[in-house]
This record gives sequence, C-alpha cells and structure tokens, in this order.
Amino acid sequence: MRVVLKLGTSVLTAGTDRLHRPRLVELTRQISALRAAGHTVVLVSSGAVLAGWETLDFPPRTRTLAEKQLLAAVGQGTLMHTYAMLAELYGIRVAQVLLTADDFRDRTRYLNARTTLLGCLERGVLPIINENDAVAVEQIKVGDNDTLSAFVANMLEADLLVILTDAPGLYTADPRLNPQATLIPEVARIDADIWALAGGAGTHRGTGGMYTKIQAAEIATRAGTPVVIAPGDAPDVFVRAVQGESLGTRFQASGSRLEARKRWILAEIAPGRLLLDDGAAQALRGQGSLLPAGVRGVEGQFERGHTVRLLAPDGAEVGRGLARYRADDLRRVQGHHSRDIAALLGYDYGPEVVHRDDLILL
Repeated sequence: MRVVLKLGTSVLTAGTDRLHRPRLVELTRQISALRAAGHTVVLVSSGAVLAGWETLDFPPRTRTLAEKQLLAAVGQGTLMHTYAMLAELYGIRVAQVLLTADDFRDRTRYLNARTTLLGCLERGVLPIINENDAVAVEQIKVGDNDTLSAFVANMLEADLLVILTDAPGLYTADPRLNPQATLIPEVARIDADIWALAGGAGTHRGTGGMYTKIQAAEIATRAGTPVVIAPGDAPDVFVRAVQGESLGTRFQASGSRLEARKRWILAEIAPGRLLLDDGAAQALRGQGSLLPAGVRGVEGQFERGHTVRLLAPDGAEVGRGLARYRADDLRRVQGHHSRDIAALLGYDYGPEVVHRDDLILL
C-alpha cells in the first residue's frame, strides 16, 4: 500500500511551542514499522516556521510574510536535520522535497516532481515534503499542507492519505462548545452538511483547521484516494489507520483512481499525434508502454507531459497518453532503440515515450 502521511504543526509540537522530539521519535518508529511490513510511505510535514522560531530563541512574532519566510528558511534545515537523525536510528534514508503550487500547475514541473518522488520510493528513500515557504508568495502558494498532502496523494496515486491532527476527527458539532457532539467515524460523501461542520482555523501554531482537512479530503477522494483524519497522540495511530482500524474519521473515495486519471487525460486537448507501427500498436493493446522504436512519425508541437493521440498504421486511434518527451526531441529519437535516447538528446526521462501508467486505451 502506498500511503501519504501528513503531520501538522500541532502534532509535531504536542501542544507546546517547540518541536516535541519524543513525538517525532514515536512517529518515525511507526513509519519504520509500516515500511517493514511492505508499505510505501511519503511524509508531508509542516513545522518549518515554528522550528525557525525555536532556533532563533523565540523572538517576538509579527507574522508578516517576510518574517515567515525568514523563519521557514532557518527552520526547514532544523526540521530536516531532526528527521534525518531520527530516521537514521531506523536505517531509513530521507530526501527533502520542497514544492509550490506551480509544481502542480505546470505539467513539466509536475512530471519532474513525480519522477523524483517515484525515484525515491523505488530506492527505499523516504520523501519528506513541505511547501517551499522561504520563496513562496501568495500567487504560488498551495495554501496549507493539508491541501499539499492531497495534491501529493493524487500525484502519486496513493492508496490512502492519513492526516494527523490535534482533534480526534470530525464531530457533529464543535466539541469545545457542545458537550453533546459525537465523532463521525465515516463519511461516504462530502456534501453541504459536512462542510457546515468544518468550523474555523486551528491553533495559533498551525495554519489550518478542520476546514482545510475536509478540503483536502474532497480533493483526494474525488481522485480515488480515501482519507483518514485521526488524532496524532493516539497510540500507534498511523499503523492502526493504515491497517484499517476504525479510528478518527474515514472519508471514502468517491471514484476509482483509474476513472480520475481517465478524466484528467481525456479532458486535455491533444496538441500532437504519434504515428505507430504495427508492433507498437499491438504492444499498447496488450497493456505495454510505447517505446521510441515503435514511433513512425510525430505530428504537431507539444511539450513534455502534454497529451498526445496514438494512431495505428490504419489511422485508428489506439489511445491517448502523456508524452515523456517534447515533440522536437521525439522526432530525433523516433525509430531508435531506447538505449540511444541519452546519446541523441544528451538526457533521458526514461526508456518510454508514453508509459503505460500514463496511457488510456480507446
């Protein structure tokens, strides 16, 4: 199972004004246990701004954008150093990945980020993701790490997104104001009634609240990834959530990942066409990937990550997929063996022109 874990600042601090190292040790242990059980874990972690504040001995806060970026720049290093030391105790290698909204809007940057993350997972490296707050301005901010975790879950087609917070889950009312409020263990569909329960912002240490978590759940579940919102201080909370135990609030996926991917690829206007030989057309129909050797011609102008139409020799459209190379570069490698790509282009994004994971057969 591929799981994205999101840790908010309130979880990392355990209600204090500094990173709570015992909490981080415990969460790292749980990540190690899940990896040992065969699961793949990706971590989205907040906490850079607070870590910077702690590193600079808690100066008076003005909460201006410039101050937040300064604290994030200082604190991100502290945060990653802490994670790296703790992960090393369990033999886990880590990688820092800092993203902004443009990394999800721009297809080339999106695919590059996805390739990096998948490369980490293939090599057993734990990616630790945060928004690049040190440089992000309002126009290129994802907004909060709840939303970022949902985008990452979609990017990696995760089987589950677990958001740990300082609340036990979603309640029928604000339990701080209404003692009769009860926990909602499962949400089949996010509708107006669920949004009405969202409430406002979280603690002064974090940027989100239940509203941003429901927003993240809507983004992920629409793309086929179920979401669990659970209390970060519960014993073995991450392990139990992945094992399917009733814990916190579980949001069911509203559609399959395949359906979401089809909608994404088929909704794109295809600016180019690839003319295939018989062997390539048959390979695609047999659930294979498209290699450059099977491409007879390239029509149109498109960039890496754009949707292209794939045509058999008789002109029939076999399918549509996301090109891993731009049109001009494909013209240089068409008909060649995959091993020649690097020599012809001076780089390569892999042996496939269109990978089977990025392909929809018609």
